[in-house]
Amino acid sequence: MSGLLETLGRRALFTLDPETAHGLSITALRSGLVPACPPPHDRRLAIRIAGLDFPNPLGMAAGFDKNAEVAPELARLGFGFVEIGTVTPKPQDGNPRPRIFRLVEDRAVINRLGFNNRGHQAALERIGSRARAGILGVNIGANKDSSDRVGDYVAGIATFAGVADYFTVNVSSPNTPGLRSLQTRESLAELLARVLAERDGHAKRVPVFLKIAPDLAEEELDAIAEECLGHQLDGIIVSNTTLSRAGLADRRQAGETGGLSGAPIFERSTIVLAKMRARLGNAMPLIGVGGIGDAATAAEKVRAGADLVQLYTGFIFGGPQLPGRIVSGLSQICEREGLSKLSDLRDTRTTDYAARSIPA
Repeated sequence: MSGLLETLGRRALFTLDPETAHGLSITALRSGLVPACPPPHDRRLAIRIAGLDFPNPLGMAAGFDKNAEVAPELARLGFGFVEIGTVTPKPQDGNPRPRIFRLVEDRAVINRLGFNNRGHQAALERIGSRARAGILGVNIGANKDSSDRVGDYVAGIATFAGVADYFTVNVSSPNTPGLRSLQTRESLAELLARVLAERDGHAKRVPVFLKIAPDLAEEELDAIAEECLGHQLDGIIVSNTTLSRAGLADRRQAGETGGLSGAPIFERSTIVLAKMRARLGNAMPLIGVGGIGDAATAAEKVRAGADLVQLYTGFIFGGPQLPGRIVSGLSQICEREGLSKLSDLRDTRTTDYAARSIPA
């Protein structure tokens, strides 16, 4: 019966504008209308990464809970960690509506939100006023009109250093003009130096991850890998949304500007993930994002080189029971393949994916 109600609820939400539907989903979670349904704890799924103990490797990616409204509720659905944001120092409205487009046939979304959020202080107050549940990541970004974008990231570290379990430095959204230029070598070197210096000035050493785009060329991946290794970054998240529209069935919506996420990005993001693992070696943590919709795709990210995985678009199409289904499915994979821990799968297909060309 719960599955039927979930299907009917999702169909009702899909009759609404996507941004309106998202707001209702946040309200339903915050109001307790979505029942908690965590899967049984399985020690084979637990993993220690960057000094943090994750009960399972599945996380909610940034973008769903931009303003830190429902992180504990998401954790109770079965996510091993939740990442809020992207948050910027000052509140901003983002780009004009409409700015989210569902591609139902493709199980994909195009968004051009533009870091719409209520700013650092609102998120900080909300995090501080709520009981913690699980590992909390804070995804930080820069205001569109900022005169010092690197300074905005430094301000994010300073603001949330006392409450974040980890930080994600988001320089890969395609919806803030010029933001992706921070991935170039010279800009990235300055960004990492200043951000890590601010982090190291606080008593609590919070891991810092870098979130990169899936639209990078091989030589750009080389430069990013070298800078991250040189600065001893704590990890990399691969990847954000893509500007590519290759292979989409919904050609009408494909003409919308913005970043594409969901099932069509799985291959591209997984190839980039494996290429980064090949460049970085075994030690640096990697989080795989893009196209995860079930346990099989989550496990494939691990095979390609991921330590942890995240989803967001899959949650839109799979509903609130999806995280529990994925985590239970990962336990079944461990059982079926005789694994003492899921992480034994890591890198078993890295060479295969890394050898592939990044799709045009």
